[in-house]
Amino acid sequence: MLLKLTDIEFDFEDSSGELPYDEQVAVAKSVIGEVFEVDAEDELADAVSDYTGWCVKSVNYVAISESH
Repeated sequence: MLLKLTDIEFDFEDSSGELPYDEQVAVAKSVIGEVFEVDAEDELADAVSDYTGWCVKSVNYVAISESH
């Protein structure tokens, strides 16, 4: 299934502290509007985490048809 990200929130803290705000914005912008192909909706957060390297707190998306 194809899912298009419309909004996302990451956990930008790690052992070295929090990612600077401008970099947080850049990471979020890099995936908003992107289409991810997953087998099930509950796999989307993992796919985005794998893509960005950051844990996803919440994600909003819309399903798109395979023909687009």
